[in-house]
Amino acid sequence: MITDFKICEGMAKNFDAIKVKNDIVAWIRNWFEENGPGCNAIVAISGGKDSSVVAALCVEALGSDRVIGVLLPKGEQFDIDVSLALVKHLGIKHYEINIQKCFDGLLDEMKKQLPDVKTQTVTNLPPRLRMAATYAVSQSCNGRVANTCNLSEDWVGYATRYGDGAGDFSPLSRLTVQEVKAVGRALGLPSMFVDKTPIDGLQPKTDEENLGFTYAVLDRYIRTGKIDDMSVKENIDRRHNANLFKLRFMDCFPFNPE
Repeated sequence: MITDFKICEGMAKNFDAIKVKNDIVAWIRNWFEENGPGCNAIVAISGGKDSSVVAALCVEALGSDRVIGVLLPKGEQFDIDVSLALVKHLGIKHYEINIQKCFDGLLDEMKKQLPDVKTQTVTNLPPRLRMAATYAVSQSCNGRVANTCNLSEDWVGYATRYGDGAGDFSPLSRLTVQEVKAVGRALGLPSMFVDKTPIDGLQPKTDEENLGFTYAVLDRYIRTGKIDDMSVKENIDRRHNANLFKLRFMDCFPFNPE
């Protein structure tokens, strides 16, 4: 087991990975007792740190027999072997559902009807189809869907609303990437899962290449307010302010009948 829990600037002050891990496990256990006694935790598995840590936390909280992984490649996924290695390592049941035909069919219909299908629409469609498939598995397997987002991604809106940003419970959404990694090490997860380069499996660029800054820089800024490059600060602030709506469930008209 990896036992290096050195505090860095991307973590909360005096961050105790083992305590946080234990607290999350207890929280998951209590959440299921209140919101789905006997239900299974359904986790969309990418093989990256977030889904790996969430799945491992659920296993510790509920037992491997109550955690189901859903692998969701879009056609050929070059790193799906990591996802398969994770479900084997955790000893959990899994289903592999390829969304390629669904994506192609829906996009084809959209192109017949819409004059201009935007690039961002095409980018966000696969995560939403993945979440639809995850919820379909959940409904058929007496489940509750785990959200696998972390604070760093949410901070800059690097999640698709009603895609990977959806879920019924969220163990990591208040933890930075550095904190998630520390919890992963506290769980005893191998480095191949904790330290895997973040990539969504849908495009060639890594998450950090798409964002234009590293998670280490972002986490330091979130936890301390410190940042060395003002252009990166402006990029982070712009993304954060533009995507605050994603952190709210839904704005509702405040009707108050007399």
